[in-house]
Amino acid sequence: MALKPKRSHPKTKPGAEAERATAIAASHLIDERIRSLGGWRAQTLEEVRRLIHEADPDIMEECKWIKPSNPLGVPVWSHAGIVCTGEAYKEVVKLTFARGASLADPRGLFNSSLDGNTRRAIDIREGEALDAEAFEALIQAAVVENLRSSARKSHSPSRT
Repeated sequence: MALKPKRSHPKTKPGAEAERATAIAASHLIDERIRSLGGWRAQTLEEVRRLIHEADPDIMEECKWIKPSNPLGVPVWSHAGIVCTGEAYKEVVKLTFARGASLADPRGLFNSSLDGNTRRAIDIREGEALDAEAFEALIQAAVVENLRSSARKSHSPSRT
């Protein structure tokens, strides 16, 4: 008796199951990365992660730039493009916003990579508290900017 291939739910978009599996794997890698850090850096990255998901429940977690010297990769949060990355160094937890230079930052959260044309970063040091409300607004603004940019790209005439 031949087995029939498993079919996805009729309302599920093609590739949605694979995307979910990838997202679950990335979430586990980020969990592992946080556990491996320990201490204040783990607590900070965990809190940042929670705030990101509160700001945008549809955000996707990924791990990029996996290599032998960094087998867990870099945590990345995306929605219509990269919103921000979260890296832990000895002295700081660095949150780099891919389109940070395009974002209004009325509360002055950006304190690193201020000279670039595209990115901006927030360095959080031990004992520092992140303004949660301002951070969530920054995440939401970054998502809006990504959606705006992807809409412009899809409406631009294709070149042949």
